[in-house]
Amino acid sequence: MYENHSGKRKDTDLIFGFRAVAEAVLSGKDIDKVLLKRGLSGDLYHETFELLRQYEIPVQFVPIEKINSITRKNHQGIVAWTSPVTFYDIENYLPQLYEQGRMPLLLALDGITDVRNFGAIIRTAACTGVDAALIPDRGAARVNADAVKTSAGGLLTVPICRTADMKKSLLFLQQSGIRLIAATEKADKSYIKADFSGPAAIIMGAEDTGISAPLLKMADEQVAIPVFGPVQSLNVSVAAGLLMYEAVRQRDIPR
Repeated sequence: MYENHSGKRKDTDLIFGFRAVAEAVLSGKDIDKVLLKRGLSGDLYHETFELLRQYEIPVQFVPIEKINSITRKNHQGIVAWTSPVTFYDIENYLPQLYEQGRMPLLLALDGITDVRNFGAIIRTAACTGVDAALIPDRGAARVNADAVKTSAGGLLTVPICRTADMKKSLLFLQQSGIRLIAATEKADKSYIKADFSGPAAIIMGAEDTGISAPLLKMADEQVAIPVFGPVQSLNVSVAAGLLMYEAVRQRDIPR
C-alpha cells in the first residue's frame, strides 16, 4: 500500500506491507531504502528479504516502535520509500562513459549525511559537468525531495551510482583507469597541484570525520585546500566545489 502524509504526491512515497513492497521492486520502481522490523520470520518475510537482496536495495532492521512512528497502518513490519531518481551501477555505467569517448570526472561521497550539503554538492556537479556521483547505500544522505530541491534539480541530471561496498567500487574505478583524488586537511599538497587532467574521481568525506581511513589510503593523491583565518575548515559542499572547478580549469587548458 502507498501513503503520502501531505495528501499529494511529492518526490517520494511511502510503501508499506510485504506484497506492496515486493510489487514495487518487481515493477521497476527505484527504492531509496527499506525498514524491516527486527526478529521477523516466515515465508513472506524470507521471500521479500531475498528479493531486496537480489535487487541490492538497502535494508535497515529497526525496532517496531520506529516503524509505528512512521505509519500506524497495517505495515506488517516493513516500510519502504521510493526514490525520485534512478540509481545506477558504477560497474555498468563507467564503461558507457568510455564508449561515448568521455574523459570521466566522478565524485565519491563518503559519509556525507546532511541532505543540504549533499544537494549543494550535486548542484555544483551539475554545473561542472560531473559524469556521476558514487554514494554508499548506508550512511549517506537520503535522496529525497529535500535533496532534489537543494540541488536545484541537479539530482535529476547527474547520475547517482549507489554501492554496497565503497572500497570495492573505488578499486574498480582505479582498475578502470580512474585516478582517485582525496580531499583531506591532513594532506601537504595543495589541491591546485593535483592532476585532474585525465579520468578522475574526487573523494569527499564527512565534515566531522573526513574520509574513512581505508578509502583515504587507496587514493592516488591526497590534497588539501589552504585556509588562513581562525576557522580551519570549509563546508564540505564549498570544498567539493573548489575541487570540481579546479578539474574544469585544468581540462580547459590547451595541452
